[in-house]
Amino acid sequence: MYAGTAAGGFSLGMVAGGLLTAIDWRWVFFAPVVLAAVILVAAIALIPREAAPIKTAGGFDLGGALTLTGSMLLLVSTVVRAPDVAAGQTAVTLVAGLALLGLFVLIEQRVASPLIRLGILRSGPLVRANLGAVLLVGSFVGFQFIAVLYLQELRNWSELETGLALMVIGIDSVLAPTLTPWLVNRFGNGRIVFGGFTFAAVAYALFLPLGADWSYAAMLPTLILLGLAFSLAYGPLTIAATDGVVEEEHGLASGVLTTSFQFGSALGLAVVAAVLAAADDLTVEGFRSALLVPLVAAALGLLAALPGLTRRPAPQPAA
Repeated sequence: MYAGTAAGGFSLGMVAGGLLTAIDWRWVFFAPVVLAAVILVAAIALIPREAAPIKTAGGFDLGGALTLTGSMLLLVSTVVRAPDVAAGQTAVTLVAGLALLGLFVLIEQRVASPLIRLGILRSGPLVRANLGAVLLVGSFVGFQFIAVLYLQELRNWSELETGLALMVIGIDSVLAPTLTPWLVNRFGNGRIVFGGFTFAAVAYALFLPLGADWSYAAMLPTLILLGLAFSLAYGPLTIAATDGVVEEEHGLASGVLTTSFQFGSALGLAVVAAVLAAADDLTVEGFRSALLVPLVAAALGLLAALPGLTRRPAPQPAA
């Protein structure tokens, strides 16, 4: 249900984003503020109140939050700015990002209530799920950026036409809550994640021969396969993230996975943008070079999902 709802939001967002941009591109940034305010009011009115939790000693790990966030921002910025700045500046931001990451680890080892208990990272399924999350979302966001630029800048499609063209990827809003649970119960979580990355890799490979006058029918197989890939991989990755984690730390595992999804989207976009920026103009050849980024990421996702192929599905209780 979570994956299906997310997919439905994606499909709606593609069309809404095209409509808003056609009016004025600034609305793309302002409309979410209005929507978030409406959701906040609705949440206060509709979500049942719960008893206040018992306070624990140690407080909030502010140092860990600041160092981890700063590290991710610097690392992504390093990739984005690499084509436009001197090598020395790239090295400085890279070292600074890694230094902050090292400082984060030291802080987590010493504070009473760490933001992330580092021992949870000993869980192999959790680590593989987070690596898969980075690669799945990173590859897709990178591909989406390429596809939008290709359709609008090279093919002169309108914002609404582009949004409608990509909306077919939202097919997973139907498949994720219906077909995927049955497949997971039948074949096991790891195999379904592997199948999702397989579809993603094939989808990106099929888009590599894109031309300056490609028809929508030539693009459609890639878009459909990406919808299938997300329906198979996105939800099961959230299941894999809590596999082997004690119930009391399911919330922590979920938070780490969400961070990986967000970091993956930023990193994938940064790498693709850097490859495109290295070219003088937006050409078919430049788009093909950038498409190698999501293709390689999907291939790495296949490698990360390989250990899950040997895991058997958990037995289901009798009806």
